[in-house]
Amino acid sequence: MALGTSVPAGTAGSPPSRDEQWTPGIVQSVSPPGTFDLGPGYLEPALLPVGLLDAAYRQALTEFGTAALSYGADQGALPLREALAARAGGRCGPGNVLVTGGISQALQLVSTSMAAPADVVFVDRTSYDLGRRIITDCGLPLREVPGDAAGMDPAALVAAVAAERAAGRRPAFVYLNPTFHNPTGAVMPVPRRRALVSAAAEVGLLIVEDDAYAGLGLDHGELPVSCAELAGYHGVIRLCTFAKTLAPGLRLGWLLADPSLVGRLAGHGMFVSGGCVNHLASLAATVLVRDGCYDRHLRWLRGQLRARRDALAVPLRHQLGHRVDISCPRGGFFLWLRFPDGEREPDLLAAARQAGVVAAAGSRFGTVSRTSLRLAYSFNSPARLTEAASRLGAAWETTAPSS
Repeated sequence: MALGTSVPAGTAGSPPSRDEQWTPGIVQSVSPPGTFDLGPGYLEPALLPVGLLDAAYRQALTEFGTAALSYGADQGALPLREALAARAGGRCGPGNVLVTGGISQALQLVSTSMAAPADVVFVDRTSYDLGRRIITDCGLPLREVPGDAAGMDPAALVAAVAAERAAGRRPAFVYLNPTFHNPTGAVMPVPRRRALVSAAAEVGLLIVEDDAYAGLGLDHGELPVSCAELAGYHGVIRLCTFAKTLAPGLRLGWLLADPSLVGRLAGHGMFVSGGCVNHLASLAATVLVRDGCYDRHLRWLRGQLRARRDALAVPLRHQLGHRVDISCPRGGFFLWLRFPDGEREPDLLAAARQAGVVAAAGSRFGTVSRTSLRLAYSFNSPARLTEAASRLGAAWETTAPSS
Protein backbone atom coordinates (compact mmCIF):
# COMPACT_ATOMS: atom_id res chain seq x y z
CA MET A 1 0.00 0.00 0.00
CA ALA A 2 1.32 3.44 -0.89
CA LEU A 3 2.22 5.64 2.04
CA GLY A 4 0.01 8.42 0.70
CA THR A 5 -3.08 6.26 1.21
CA SER A 6 -2.08 4.85 4.57
CA VAL A 7 -1.01 7.91 6.55
CA PRO A 8 -3.27 10.94 6.91
CA ALA A 9 -2.19 14.56 6.74
CA GLY A 10 -0.07 16.00 9.54
CA THR A 11 -0.04 13.77 12.56
CA ALA A 12 -3.79 13.12 12.71
CA GLY A 13 -4.46 9.42 13.17
CA SER A 14 -0.83 8.72 14.04
CA PRO A 15 0.58 7.76 17.45
CA PRO A 16 1.00 10.93 19.53
CA SER A 17 4.46 12.40 19.91
CA ARG A 18 5.99 11.45 23.26
CA ASP A 19 8.38 13.79 25.01
CA GLU A 20 9.15 11.78 28.13
CA GLN A 21 12.73 11.38 26.89
CA TRP A 22 13.21 15.13 26.28
CA THR A 23 16.10 15.17 28.74
CA PRO A 24 19.75 16.27 28.86
CA GLY A 25 21.97 13.74 27.17
CA ILE A 26 19.21 12.85 24.70
CA VAL A 27 18.32 16.22 23.14
CA GLN A 28 20.47 19.29 22.56
CA SER A 29 18.66 21.77 24.78
CA VAL A 30 16.32 21.38 27.75
CA SER A 31 14.59 24.37 29.33
CA PRO A 32 14.62 24.74 33.13
CA PRO A 33 11.38 23.58 34.76
CA GLY A 34 8.69 26.22 34.78
CA THR A 35 10.39 28.29 32.07
CA PHE A 36 8.71 29.71 28.99
CA ASP A 37 11.60 29.28 26.55
CA LEU A 38 11.22 31.61 23.55
CA GLY A 39 14.89 31.39 22.65
CA PRO A 40 15.58 28.44 20.33
CA GLY A 41 14.40 27.95 16.77
CA TYR A 42 13.00 24.48 17.51
CA LEU A 43 9.68 22.87 16.77
CA GLU A 44 7.56 22.11 19.82
CA PRO A 45 7.57 18.36 20.61
CA ALA A 46 3.85 18.18 19.79
CA LEU A 47 4.66 19.33 16.23
CA LEU A 48 7.21 16.59 15.55
CA PRO A 49 5.43 13.90 13.45
CA VAL A 50 6.48 10.66 15.13
CA GLY A 51 3.75 8.57 13.53
CA LEU A 52 4.26 10.01 10.07
CA LEU A 53 7.98 9.33 10.12
CA ASP A 54 7.52 5.87 11.63
CA ALA A 55 5.33 4.96 8.66
CA ALA A 56 7.76 6.59 6.21
CA TYR A 57 10.74 4.58 7.47
CA ARG A 58 8.71 1.38 7.31
CA GLN A 59 7.65 2.17 3.74
CA ALA A 60 11.23 3.01 2.72
CA LEU A 61 12.56 -0.26 4.12
CA THR A 62 9.76 -2.22 2.45
CA GLU A 63 10.24 -0.53 -0.91
CA PHE A 64 14.03 -0.21 -1.08
CA GLY A 65 14.99 -3.24 1.03
CA THR A 66 18.70 -3.76 1.56
CA ALA A 67 19.50 -0.79 -0.71
CA ALA A 68 18.17 1.46 2.07
CA LEU A 69 20.83 0.07 4.43
CA SER A 70 23.78 0.36 2.06
CA TYR A 71 26.01 3.33 1.25
CA GLY A 72 23.87 5.79 -0.67
CA ALA A 73 24.74 7.34 -4.03
CA ASP A 74 27.28 10.10 -3.39
CA GLN A 75 25.05 12.94 -4.62
CA GLY A 76 21.97 11.54 -2.90
CA ALA A 77 19.25 9.08 -3.89
CA LEU A 78 18.04 9.89 -7.39
CA PRO A 79 14.31 9.64 -6.55
CA LEU A 80 14.68 12.26 -3.83
CA ARG A 81 16.79 14.54 -6.01
CA GLU A 82 14.20 14.29 -8.79
CA ALA A 83 11.39 15.16 -6.37
CA LEU A 84 13.27 18.09 -4.85
CA ALA A 85 14.25 19.44 -8.26
CA ALA A 86 10.63 19.32 -9.40
CA ARG A 87 9.60 21.34 -6.34
CA ALA A 88 12.29 23.95 -6.99
CA GLY A 89 10.89 24.77 -10.42
CA GLY A 90 12.55 26.67 -13.22
CA ARG A 91 15.43 24.95 -14.97
CA CYS A 92 16.30 22.81 -11.96
CA GLY A 93 16.95 19.10 -12.51
CA PRO A 94 18.33 16.28 -10.33
CA GLY A 95 21.84 17.27 -11.39
CA ASN A 96 21.34 20.56 -9.54
CA VAL A 97 20.68 18.78 -6.23
CA LEU A 98 23.10 17.51 -3.58
CA VAL A 99 21.61 15.85 -0.49
CA THR A 100 23.28 17.09 2.70
CA GLY A 101 23.16 16.60 6.45
CA GLY A 102 21.05 19.74 6.83
CA ILE A 103 21.99 23.37 6.26
CA SER A 104 24.68 23.40 8.94
CA GLN A 105 26.62 20.60 7.25
CA ALA A 106 26.08 22.17 3.83
CA LEU A 107 27.33 25.56 5.01
CA GLN A 108 30.40 23.96 6.55
CA LEU A 109 31.01 22.07 3.29
CA VAL A 110 30.72 25.24 1.22
CA SER A 111 32.89 27.22 3.65
CA THR A 112 35.72 24.70 3.38
CA SER A 113 35.35 23.71 -0.28
CA MET A 114 34.68 27.11 -1.84
CA ALA A 115 37.04 29.21 0.27
CA ALA A 116 40.43 29.15 1.99
CA PRO A 117 41.16 30.36 5.53
CA ALA A 118 41.23 34.17 5.77
CA ASP A 119 38.96 34.59 2.74
CA VAL A 120 36.19 37.09 3.53
CA VAL A 121 32.45 36.35 3.79
CA PHE A 122 29.92 39.18 3.52
CA VAL A 123 26.81 39.13 5.71
CA ASP A 124 23.89 41.34 6.69
CA ARG A 125 24.44 43.47 9.77
CA THR A 126 22.17 41.02 11.56
CA SER A 127 22.01 37.40 10.44
CA TYR A 128 21.74 33.85 11.78
CA ASP A 129 24.21 33.70 14.66
CA LEU A 130 25.12 30.02 14.38
CA GLY A 131 25.55 30.32 10.62
CA ARG A 132 28.05 33.06 11.37
CA ARG A 133 29.80 30.75 13.83
CA ILE A 134 30.07 27.91 11.30
CA ILE A 135 31.67 30.31 8.82
CA THR A 136 34.12 31.81 11.31
CA ASP A 137 34.98 28.37 12.71
CA CYS A 138 36.17 27.57 9.17
CA GLY A 139 38.63 30.47 9.44
CA LEU A 140 36.64 32.92 7.32
CA PRO A 141 36.27 36.46 8.72
CA LEU A 142 32.93 38.24 8.35
CA ARG A 143 32.25 41.68 6.92
CA GLU A 144 28.86 43.20 7.67
CA VAL A 145 27.23 45.03 4.76
CA PRO A 146 24.63 47.75 5.40
CA GLY A 147 21.10 47.54 4.04
CA ASP A 148 17.60 48.82 4.48
CA ALA A 149 14.10 47.42 4.94
CA ALA A 150 14.41 45.55 1.62
CA GLY A 151 17.64 43.80 2.63
CA MET A 152 21.34 44.14 1.87
CA ASP A 153 22.29 47.16 -0.25
CA PRO A 154 23.72 45.91 -3.60
CA ALA A 155 25.89 49.02 -4.08
CA ALA A 156 27.26 48.62 -0.56
CA LEU A 157 28.09 44.98 -1.34
CA VAL A 158 30.01 45.96 -4.48
CA ALA A 159 31.91 48.60 -2.51
CA ALA A 160 32.71 46.15 0.30
CA VAL A 161 34.07 43.58 -2.16
CA ALA A 162 36.23 46.24 -3.82
CA ALA A 163 37.57 47.38 -0.45
CA GLU A 164 38.59 43.86 0.55
CA ARG A 165 40.32 43.23 -2.76
CA ALA A 166 42.13 46.57 -2.51
CA ALA A 167 43.40 45.49 0.91
CA GLY A 168 44.74 42.25 -0.56
CA ARG A 169 42.02 40.00 0.86
CA ARG A 170 40.10 37.47 -1.22
CA PRO A 171 36.28 37.55 -1.10
CA ALA A 172 34.74 34.09 -0.67
CA PHE A 173 30.95 34.53 -0.84
CA VAL A 174 28.00 36.53 0.45
CA TYR A 175 25.70 34.75 2.89
CA LEU A 176 22.04 35.76 2.54
CA ASN A 177 18.79 34.66 4.20
CA PRO A 178 16.21 36.44 2.02
CA THR A 179 13.03 34.56 2.96
CA PHE A 180 11.81 34.84 6.58
CA HIS A 181 15.17 36.19 7.61
CA ASN A 182 16.58 34.97 10.90
CA PRO A 183 16.30 36.92 13.20
CA THR A 184 14.05 39.65 11.75
CA GLY A 185 11.50 37.55 9.81
CA ALA A 186 11.76 39.92 6.82
CA VAL A 187 11.20 38.82 3.23
CA MET A 188 13.44 40.37 0.59
CA PRO A 189 11.40 41.65 -2.39
CA VAL A 190 12.14 40.37 -5.88
CA PRO A 191 13.66 43.63 -7.21
CA ARG A 192 16.26 43.60 -4.42
CA ARG A 193 16.98 39.91 -5.06
CA ARG A 194 17.55 40.64 -8.74
CA ALA A 195 19.80 43.57 -7.90
CA LEU A 196 21.91 41.49 -5.50
CA VAL A 197 22.21 38.62 -8.00
CA SER A 198 23.34 41.13 -10.62
CA ALA A 199 25.76 42.89 -8.25
CA ALA A 200 27.33 39.60 -7.15
CA ALA A 201 27.75 38.48 -10.76
CA GLU A 202 29.30 41.86 -11.63
CA VAL A 203 32.08 41.40 -9.06
CA GLY A 204 32.40 37.60 -9.46
CA LEU A 205 31.08 36.79 -5.99
CA LEU A 206 29.28 33.56 -5.07
CA ILE A 207 25.93 33.88 -3.26
CA VAL A 208 25.05 31.36 -0.56
CA GLU A 209 21.28 31.55 0.00
CA ASP A 210 20.06 30.10 3.31
CA ASP A 211 16.42 29.10 2.71
CA ALA A 212 15.73 27.22 5.94
CA TYR A 213 12.22 28.70 6.38
CA ALA A 214 11.09 29.06 2.75
CA GLY A 215 8.51 26.27 3.13
CA LEU A 216 6.84 27.96 6.09
CA GLY A 217 4.82 30.82 4.69
CA LEU A 218 1.94 31.29 7.14
CA ASP A 219 -0.21 33.83 5.29
CA HIS A 220 -1.83 33.81 1.87
CA GLY A 221 0.16 34.97 -1.13
CA GLU A 222 3.05 33.74 -3.22
CA LEU A 223 6.58 33.97 -1.88
CA PRO A 224 9.28 35.64 -3.99
CA VAL A 225 11.30 33.49 -6.36
CA SER A 226 14.61 32.32 -4.90
CA CYS A 227 17.88 34.01 -5.77
CA ALA A 228 19.07 30.67 -7.16
CA GLU A 229 16.19 30.47 -9.63
CA LEU A 230 16.64 34.12 -10.61
CA ALA A 231 20.29 33.31 -11.38
CA GLY A 232 19.42 30.13 -13.29
CA TYR A 233 21.36 28.21 -10.61
CA HIS A 234 24.62 29.85 -11.73
CA GLY A 235 26.66 31.68 -9.12
CA VAL A 236 24.20 30.88 -6.32
CA ILE A 237 24.10 27.95 -3.88
CA ARG A 238 20.70 27.58 -2.26
CA LEU A 239 20.59 25.70 1.08
CA CYS A 240 17.38 23.95 2.15
CA THR A 241 16.38 21.63 5.00
CA PHE A 242 13.76 19.30 6.43
CA ALA A 243 14.76 20.35 9.97
CA LYS A 244 12.16 23.12 10.20
CA THR A 245 9.35 21.30 8.38
CA LEU A 246 9.71 17.65 9.48
CA ALA A 247 12.26 17.12 12.24
CA PRO A 248 15.82 18.29 12.98
CA GLY A 249 16.71 14.77 14.16
CA LEU A 250 16.63 13.61 10.54
CA ARG A 251 19.80 15.69 9.94
CA LEU A 252 18.66 15.98 6.33
CA GLY A 253 18.75 18.82 3.83
CA TRP A 254 19.86 19.61 0.33
CA LEU A 255 21.59 22.28 -1.72
CA LEU A 256 20.75 23.51 -5.20
CA ALA A 257 23.43 24.84 -7.55
CA ASP A 258 24.92 24.55 -11.00
CA PRO A 259 25.52 20.85 -11.87
CA SER A 260 29.25 21.37 -12.29
CA LEU A 261 29.50 22.91 -8.83
CA VAL A 262 27.29 20.17 -7.36
CA GLY A 263 29.58 17.59 -8.93
CA ARG A 264 32.60 19.28 -7.43
CA LEU A 265 31.05 19.24 -3.95
CA ALA A 266 29.83 15.65 -4.34
CA GLY A 267 33.43 14.68 -5.11
CA HIS A 268 34.44 15.62 -1.57
CA GLY A 269 36.11 12.75 0.28
CA MET A 270 33.31 12.74 2.84
CA PHE A 271 30.80 11.65 0.17
CA VAL A 272 33.18 9.40 -1.77
CA SER A 273 34.05 7.57 1.44
CA GLY A 274 30.60 7.29 3.03
CA GLY A 275 28.14 8.02 0.23
CA CYS A 276 25.07 10.17 0.73
CA VAL A 277 24.74 11.47 4.27
CA ASN A 278 21.75 9.99 6.14
CA HIS A 279 20.80 7.70 3.28
CA LEU A 280 17.97 5.90 5.09
CA ALA A 281 16.47 9.21 6.25
CA SER A 282 16.64 10.49 2.68
CA LEU A 283 14.66 7.49 1.43
CA ALA A 284 12.04 8.00 4.13
CA ALA A 285 11.77 11.62 2.99
CA THR A 286 11.53 10.41 -0.60
CA VAL A 287 8.32 8.49 0.02
CA LEU A 288 6.83 11.38 1.98
CA VAL A 289 7.51 13.90 -0.79
CA ARG A 290 6.58 11.55 -3.62
CA ASP A 291 3.31 10.31 -2.12
CA GLY A 292 1.99 13.74 -1.11
CA CYS A 293 2.24 13.22 2.65
CA TYR A 294 4.90 15.90 2.98
CA ASP A 295 2.68 18.58 1.44
CA ARG A 296 -0.28 17.57 3.59
CA HIS A 297 1.93 17.71 6.66
CA LEU A 298 3.19 21.15 5.60
CA ARG A 299 -0.36 22.48 5.34
CA TRP A 300 -1.10 21.18 8.84
CA LEU A 301 2.16 22.56 10.26
CA ARG A 302 1.62 26.01 8.76
CA GLY A 303 -1.75 26.20 10.48
CA GLN A 304 -0.20 25.19 13.79
CA LEU A 305 2.58 27.76 13.49
CA ARG A 306 0.14 30.48 12.42
CA ALA A 307 -1.87 29.92 15.61
CA ARG A 308 1.32 30.09 17.68
CA ARG A 309 2.59 33.23 15.98
CA ASP A 310 -0.70 35.03 16.58
CA ALA A 311 -0.94 33.76 20.18
CA LEU A 312 2.33 35.55 20.92
CA ALA A 313 2.19 38.58 18.63
CA VAL A 314 -1.38 39.76 19.23
CA PRO A 315 -1.22 40.13 23.05
CA LEU A 316 2.31 41.55 22.88
CA ARG A 317 1.17 44.23 20.46
CA HIS A 318 -1.83 44.96 22.66
CA GLN A 319 0.37 45.44 25.73
CA LEU A 320 3.57 46.89 24.27
CA GLY A 321 2.78 48.09 20.76
CA HIS A 322 2.58 51.70 21.91
CA ARG A 323 6.34 51.74 22.51
CA VAL A 324 7.90 48.60 21.06
CA ASP A 325 8.22 47.85 17.32
CA ILE A 326 6.97 44.25 17.07
CA SER A 327 7.26 42.54 13.70
CA CYS A 328 4.61 39.99 12.73
CA PRO A 329 6.32 37.97 10.01
CA ARG A 330 4.52 36.24 7.16
CA GLY A 331 6.29 33.00 8.03
CA GLY A 332 9.18 31.31 9.77
CA PHE A 333 9.61 30.91 13.53
CA PHE A 334 10.39 34.32 15.02
CA LEU A 335 9.15 37.72 16.15
CA TRP A 336 11.69 40.56 16.14
CA LEU A 337 11.23 43.27 18.76
CA ARG A 338 12.92 46.66 18.62
CA PHE A 339 12.85 48.84 21.73
CA PRO A 340 13.06 52.63 22.06
CA ASP A 341 16.22 54.51 22.86
CA GLY A 342 17.21 54.27 26.49
CA GLU A 343 16.22 50.62 26.98
CA ARG A 344 19.10 48.25 27.62
CA GLU A 345 19.31 44.66 26.43
CA PRO A 346 20.62 43.26 29.76
CA ASP A 347 17.76 44.91 31.65
CA LEU A 348 15.13 43.51 29.27
CA LEU A 349 16.59 40.00 29.37
CA ALA A 350 16.88 40.08 33.16
CA ALA A 351 13.28 41.26 33.56
CA ALA A 352 12.10 38.50 31.23
CA ARG A 353 14.04 35.85 33.16
CA GLN A 354 12.62 37.14 36.43
CA ALA A 355 9.17 36.59 34.90
CA GLY A 356 10.13 33.05 33.88
CA VAL A 357 10.60 33.79 30.16
CA VAL A 358 13.77 33.25 28.09
CA ALA A 359 14.38 35.46 25.04
CA ALA A 360 17.28 35.70 22.59
CA ALA A 361 19.49 38.79 22.74
CA GLY A 362 19.47 40.79 19.51
CA SER A 363 23.21 41.42 19.81
CA ARG A 364 23.79 37.69 19.22
CA PHE A 365 22.95 38.21 15.58
CA GLY A 366 25.30 41.06 14.72
CA THR A 367 25.12 44.84 14.81
CA VAL A 368 21.72 46.26 15.80
CA SER A 369 20.80 49.93 15.41
CA ARG A 370 18.38 49.73 18.36
CA THR A 371 18.09 47.39 21.31
CA SER A 372 16.38 44.28 19.92
CA LEU A 373 15.27 40.83 21.03
CA ARG A 374 14.15 37.71 19.13
CA LEU A 375 11.23 35.61 20.34
CA ALA A 376 10.54 32.14 18.91
CA TYR A 377 6.88 31.08 18.69
CA SER A 378 7.64 27.61 17.35
CA PHE A 379 8.57 25.88 20.61
CA ASN A 380 5.48 26.36 22.79
CA SER A 381 1.73 25.80 22.60
CA PRO A 382 -0.60 28.74 21.89
CA ALA A 383 -1.77 28.75 25.52
CA ARG A 384 1.79 28.93 26.83
CA LEU A 385 2.67 31.67 24.32
CA THR A 386 -0.28 33.78 25.44
CA GLU A 387 0.84 33.39 29.05
CA ALA A 388 4.44 34.24 28.10
CA ALA A 389 3.22 37.38 26.32
CA SER A 390 1.31 38.46 29.43
CA ARG A 391 4.39 37.95 31.59
CA LEU A 392 6.64 39.84 29.19
CA GLY A 393 4.18 42.71 28.91
CA ALA A 394 4.13 43.16 32.68
CA ALA A 395 7.88 42.65 33.06
CA TRP A 396 8.88 45.10 30.34
CA GLU A 397 6.54 47.84 31.47
CA THR A 398 8.83 48.14 34.49
CA THR A 399 11.93 48.61 32.25
CA ALA A 400 10.53 51.60 30.33
CA PRO A 401 12.69 54.71 30.86
CA SER A 402 10.95 57.42 32.83
CA SER A 403 10.04 60.49 30.76
